[in-house]
Amino acid sequence: MACDVYVAGVGMSPFKKSTRSIQELMAEAGKKAIQSAQQYPIDSIYIGAMNVEEFVGEGNFAALLADYMGLSGVASSRVETACSTGAAVFESAFYAVASGYMKNVLVIAGEKMSHLPKMRTTRILAEVIDREERRYGATMPALAGMIAHRYQKEYALSDKRLRKVLAQVVEKNSANGSLNPCARAKRRITRDVYEKGRFIATPLRLFDCSPNADGAAGVVLTCEKTPIRVSGVGHATDTMALMHRASLTSFSSTRASAFKAYAIAQLNPRDIQFAEVHDAFSVFEIIGTEDLGFFEPGQGWRAVEEGVTALDGALPVNPSGGLLARGHPAGASGLAQIVEIVLMMLGEVDERRQIKRADIGLAQSAGALANNNVVTILERSDRGRVMATGWQPEYKPVIQVGTADGVPESIGDLGTLETYTTLYATPEGFSPPHTLGLIGVEGGKMVLARYPKYLEKGRFAIGQKVLVKKRGESILFETGSFLQTLRDRARGLFRRNPTGVKPGQNTKR
Repeated sequence: MACDVYVAGVGMSPFKKSTRSIQELMAEAGKKAIQSAQQYPIDSIYIGAMNVEEFVGEGNFAALLADYMGLSGVASSRVETACSTGAAVFESAFYAVASGYMKNVLVIAGEKMSHLPKMRTTRILAEVIDREERRYGATMPALAGMIAHRYQKEYALSDKRLRKVLAQVVEKNSANGSLNPCARAKRRITRDVYEKGRFIATPLRLFDCSPNADGAAGVVLTCEKTPIRVSGVGHATDTMALMHRASLTSFSSTRASAFKAYAIAQLNPRDIQFAEVHDAFSVFEIIGTEDLGFFEPGQGWRAVEEGVTALDGALPVNPSGGLLARGHPAGASGLAQIVEIVLMMLGEVDERRQIKRADIGLAQSAGALANNNVVTILERSDRGRVMATGWQPEYKPVIQVGTADGVPESIGDLGTLETYTTLYATPEGFSPPHTLGLIGVEGGKMVLARYPKYLEKGRFAIGQKVLVKKRGESILFETGSFLQTLRDRARGLFRRNPTGVKPGQNTKR
């Protein structure tokens, strides 16, 4: 028997570098959620953790955590969808309650990762990237840097303006996070501090990237009415590889999951009063707000510039500080966004970041490189909103899902540089600087290629023609003098032999 789903309680551990075990962190968040839910006996536990096997060497984690919390005997299941794990485990629990199968469910999501060396953490996180792309040394920041460069080109932003807008996202979120007791970063990042940050993957700097953290979040869902109702949930995927995507400046998995969530909730983007948007990288917040229908494509950056997404703006985005300030324990962040929305709706946050209109909130969580995304909408149940018969959505996004068809057998000798990045924080086995490019080749396909270290520093521009060649199992691309030399040789041959006929060749048929 179907029923509405409500939030009975929430809890969260501080997000920081911790000496405590992941069991301790997740138990803290779960117990806080149970305590705030008061008298709701737990029928089942849904657990989210992205990679406890590699991060902390634990397996069968759902049973382990149930045992640790003294809840042995209660059904316990684990969900994993990379960085959106926290949102996806919430979705699974939501449907368990909505279906009538469960009455009261405890949802816990967490990760412990900051105890490992950075290069090892980078490698583990990179395992959610397509195998062919990570073989080239691609990391999450590297692919995000490529997306940022492409967004800049597509919407004609100068280097100066892009840097200014990204800095504004960081300034806004760090200011909000400084007022959040659970946030890892309490420091307000000014423009000057932002500019001093080293490059991680051009054009992204240190503070454009969310910091790793340890932490956990917990939620109790119930079919009994409470002040907070879960209005809608949507979930969708895209291709693993960035090179197979239909778009480099929009995430189809966000658009599709948002469309589903809006339809279930019978709401439109203009109805959302505030949002927690996945900002693992500053540029992702901008793209996310466009894909959610808040702003037209290519206008998200302008909304930041004009203060629309600030705490006192028309649509506050990441009033919690987002992943950039709160930190990003991979498996926990998606559920933490939902906890933050509930706390804001209940007026249980620092009054300096409490927004005036907080009856309807949306959370968008991105898994891996935005290829497993979840959108969740919550609202105050005491608003008395009545579902309309024959409701039609205003939000009808264009959804173009990529095709995972592998690396083309034939790539030709010349290609077009679609986007690029130079990586300065590399995974194990690669040394900086490490330049990667997405190259458009014959047949309308794209391939990932690397710029050889033995060449002088190249000058890169999206749209320029590049020389493409295979060396063993790798694809390389070259620009500048090498490509010019190739052209000069071709011109020289043509001048010496404009007919193109080889000496002694019989031209008669």
